[in-house]
Amino acid sequence: MRHLRVERTGLNEPINEYRPSAYEGQTDEEVFVAFRSGDAAAYKELIERYHDDLLRFLTRLVGDRAAAEDLFQETFLQIHLSADTFDASRRFRPWLFTIAANKGRDLLRKKKRRRTVELSAPLRGSDRGTSMVDLLEIDVPAPDERMETDEQDRLVQLALDGLGAPLREVLVLGYFQKLSYARIAEDLGIPLGTVKSRMHAAVAAFARSWQRVSRSEIGPGAGEE
Repeated sequence: MRHLRVERTGLNEPINEYRPSAYEGQTDEEVFVAFRSGDAAAYKELIERYHDDLLRFLTRLVGDRAAAEDLFQETFLQIHLSADTFDASRRFRPWLFTIAANKGRDLLRKKKRRRTVELSAPLRGSDRGTSMVDLLEIDVPAPDERMETDEQDRLVQLALDGLGAPLREVLVLGYFQKLSYARIAEDLGIPLGTVKSRMHAAVAAFARSWQRVSRSEIGPGAGEE
């Protein structure tokens, strides 16, 4: 992690001077052990290392930047309170993301957002037992597609809001943060097979949610060729 110190020249122009972190070259686990041993600066180092990635994940997960910032703080508070329970022979990042994901789920439950149906259950009105998982071929923008406007980004978030937390987690990590299935499994502490099945279901659910959102927000025919 690089820290920038701003100094002034005689012309009053800022210069960004590289100042190495005291923990440069150390693993997260080594920094955590230093924190647990009483080094308060090490705790700040961990917060800085994960600020952008974790806040981005939480924002997409709960759909609200302010709420995500609160959850970020709660996550690191939990890290502080549970420091003695962490096995430093394991990786820090999966533990951190598991705590954050659990707090995100708790918030979504409290908000009592719309109930999500079991994706493997037959859809109403389907005489062939078609389920949401069978709807992967719907033509919708890929959820990781770069948004051209704030309005499009808002619609994508609305579509994500239609997913249950477990599906949203894997979709955000896989499509928005470009993590591999193996990395997602590690970060969330779930089996690789579970990640794959959830991703399959999440893409289907996102497709249906996007259709619903685009029709209600943009009008009939949106998202169709």
